[in-house]
Amino acid sequence: MRCIRLDCAWMGDREAVHDYLAQALGFPSWYGRNLDALYDLLTGWMEPTRLELKHLPALTAYPYGEKVLETLQDAAANTPGLEI
Repeated sequence: MRCIRLDCAWMGDREAVHDYLAQALGFPSWYGRNLDALYDLLTGWMEPTRLELKHLPALTAYPYGEKVLETLQDAAANTPGLEI
């Protein structure tokens, strides 16, 4: 299982979230840059992975960041081999 550390301080708004996650997680160029696309790639495209979230309060400080965290948690809850 690979481990990826995500620094939530780099995810200050919607665009930054998707830029950062696409780069950090190695998403393909066709990544849709929305929460549905994020969920789809996390649940069906990635190899077994543990995501470690650093500076989590920076992400949850705004409503879209809370939705991102919910999406990550939902994906982990429904995907064997994905841990948050």
